[in-house]
Amino acid sequence: MKVNQITEKQRVLSEMLETASDLNAHGLLSKNQLAQISALCVPPPDYSPARVQSIRIKKAKMSQATFAAFLNVSVSAVQKWESASSGKRPSGPAAKLLQLIDSRGIEAVLV
Repeated sequence: MKVNQITEKQRVLSEMLETASDLNAHGLLSKNQLAQISALCVPPPDYSPARVQSIRIKKAKMSQATFAAFLNVSVSAVQKWESASSGKRPSGPAAKLLQLIDSRGIEAVLV
């Protein structure tokens, strides 16, 4: 995705979130619905190697192999995320899952 496309996407998502917030303030959208929209509109944070490792060890209490399987990614991906020299960062669904595990614990995503 090009930079101007990302900026446009961020602008649209920001406006959607603002509209949802206004609808909530007028009683037309429940707090739960606003939370769901917020989760969709707010991108996950950028995860540093130390933060990924901390989530895996302290929150999930899993080995790299187990954590990789849990996130449905390769062990190599987790290893690269935890290595500062690789320059790789989790994105997309993996970043959203990390955000959820970080904020609510591993129990929030156990099936």
